[in-house]
Amino acid sequence: MAKIISLVNQKGGVGKTTTSINLAAALGKEGKKTLLVDLDPQGNASTGLGLNNNDFENDIYDVITGVCDIKDAIIKTKFKNLSIIPATINLAGVDVEFVKKMLEDETFKQNEQLKNALERIREKYDYIIIDCQPSLGISTMNALVASDSVIIPVQCEYYALEGITQLLNSIILVQSNLNPNLRIEGVLLTMLDGRTNIGLDIIEEVRKYFKSKVFNTIIPRLVRLVEAPSHGKPISDYDPTSRATLAYQNLAKEVISRNGD
Repeated sequence: MAKIISLVNQKGGVGKTTTSINLAAALGKEGKKTLLVDLDPQGNASTGLGLNNNDFENDIYDVITGVCDIKDAIIKTKFKNLSIIPATINLAGVDVEFVKKMLEDETFKQNEQLKNALERIREKYDYIIIDCQPSLGISTMNALVASDSVIIPVQCEYYALEGITQLLNSIILVQSNLNPNLRIEGVLLTMLDGRTNIGLDIIEEVRKYFKSKVFNTIIPRLVRLVEAPSHGKPISDYDPTSRATLAYQNLAKEVISRNGD
């Protein structure tokens, strides 16, 4: 039975998609059968694994709106133990589609569509990683309702904790009303430039705020990590000797350890 983990932060540019891709790939290399769900209309997790719109007929929008069965949207990648459900710009219209469905059917539950879909294939994977868009809209709420836990990426830069209170309040709201079992898997420090004092100050501030919830692994800011998506590869395949490859492999091991696997 898969552990479902969402990568969530309504603030953009924190390394969320980069982490979704590379954590999923690292879990696969650790022998865990992993499914990456791209839940961002930009589709960057999909292109980051080498997919384009011509490579598939169905996407996550088709799944959660009932156009296709979830099994028909899963694509096996060329990377070890890693599959993906891609996203396209169609996902940007899901809010309107769900409002329409609610008007047509009063029993329709807009926040449970992803959960219901994932339950049908959950036993086939060890981990399901969901890359959420940088917002707290309907798609992200679907992810929180479907998930066992969340990873919150926080960049090691000024204003790093901006918006975190709003995100935590949203998580508490979901726990109280929709998914009482949801928990914070951990807070991940990203984009560390070790040459700057501000990065080290942010690490101290975040660890003081979140305490044991902060992962030991810190993701460095590296050019090779930025380059990898343009080549359609996770960093572990683009540059196996990179410090980022080691970092994400260590993160995968931490996630596995925290889940007792």
